[in-house]
Amino acid sequence: MHIAPPTDPAPSAAAWLPPDDPQRVVLHDEVHARPAARIRLPALIVYVAVLNDGVSREAECAHLNRLPGQAPLTPDQLLGNFLRLRLNGFTVKWERHTEFTRYSIVQPLPAQAVLGSAEPDLLSGLVVSAQWLAQIPGRTVAAIQLAMVNAPLDDAAALMTQAVTWLGGRTVVASLMGSNSPTVGPGSDPPNRQGYSHPMGHSWALTQFRLQADGFERMLVIAPEGTSQTRAGRICARLLELETYRLMALRGLPVAKALGPTLSASEAALASITARLEHKSASDQELLDTLVSLAAGVERATAENIYRFSATQAYYTLVNQRIAELREKAIPGTQTIGEFMQRRLSPAMATVAATAQRLASLSERVARTSDLLRTRVDIATEVQNQQLLEKLTRGQELQLRLQSTVEGLSIAAISYYVISLLLYGGKALKAAGVPINPEMAAGALVPVVLWAVWRTTQKIHAKLHVSH
Repeated sequence: MHIAPPTDPAPSAAAWLPPDDPQRVVLHDEVHARPAARIRLPALIVYVAVLNDGVSREAECAHLNRLPGQAPLTPDQLLGNFLRLRLNGFTVKWERHTEFTRYSIVQPLPAQAVLGSAEPDLLSGLVVSAQWLAQIPGRTVAAIQLAMVNAPLDDAAALMTQAVTWLGGRTVVASLMGSNSPTVGPGSDPPNRQGYSHPMGHSWALTQFRLQADGFERMLVIAPEGTSQTRAGRICARLLELETYRLMALRGLPVAKALGPTLSASEAALASITARLEHKSASDQELLDTLVSLAAGVERATAENIYRFSATQAYYTLVNQRIAELREKAIPGTQTIGEFMQRRLSPAMATVAATAQRLASLSERVARTSDLLRTRVDIATEVQNQQLLEKLTRGQELQLRLQSTVEGLSIAAISYYVISLLLYGGKALKAAGVPINPEMAAGALVPVVLWAVWRTTQKIHAKLHVSH
């Protein structure tokens, strides 16, 4: 009888791998950081997104603790920026992003809000109080009431009549979602239980993109019986994110409009500086002072607005991604969500992009003008240096002439003193009884002394030239 040897327990990762990078687990689990909700239809989702500038996690945690039936939470539980709370009969999802925080309340659809009812009151059956919603810390940027109901999609005309009635009888934007998708790619829905996607789409999405009297937008999703809870959760997430990112992208539009007059004034000022620089109608110092002031204003505008413009572009990219994920098809007689966005949102985004490009171009032109002015100042400085060098050269020439004059006088003076010494020597010899005429001897030696002094001076000059 063979007895298998005892097996050791499974080794840990430390036995097989080098030490983990400190961020490995966090980065690995980022893909699971915000899982889509599972929503059982019919359902009502009340969604509020608020700007969280100046709002701490502690304040948001304190507000979540005010939910009915919520066990005490700690700020540490909110460090992951995502939290789903399952309470008695409803779910609350909290998500914190860089600029905003989202609160989603998922509950069963109230009985009076079924498809076909005329603009039903959705907030009267809400599981949380109006006070709790109103006291969410932050400033509201998006508020949506999303109803998701079951109904067959076969009779499009009758279904559209019911949906328009539910939304108040006004013009709607509607899309058939999930249509014509033979393959499953990033952001697409998986096949149904039979292994294929329905060629005509899996659900309708309708909205008016209008604020109601209660401050909310309304959206309606109609899906056939049998729609899975995970698909319903993905549909909900895409629509809510689409509208939130649309509104966040539009936050750059007022900034761009407000910056327009400032850019126009700066461009006119730069044109004036360039003209004065070309015609040399102002001093360099005056132009430099004006240009520095203009450059400072442009750089301040860039620093204040570059983040907003970059964020607008990022949010707009997300909007386009979410629209692509809807895989829309037009419902006869209505405009799709993507078409609506293309016609209404694209001009605004083009304005923001053009303003950002205009600001960047103005900064570059100011830099080029600064280079031109710097070149002009450098040339003027070189001319001044050349003039100063010429003055120094002329001074040196004068100094050499003066030195030559002084040198001649020095030879005469030295010769005079040498002759005087010889004269005194001759007089001394005469007094000692030597038969000599001192004056005659001194006079005869004058040429010899002059030549000797001059020759000595020349030798000194020669040695100085050799040493240099």
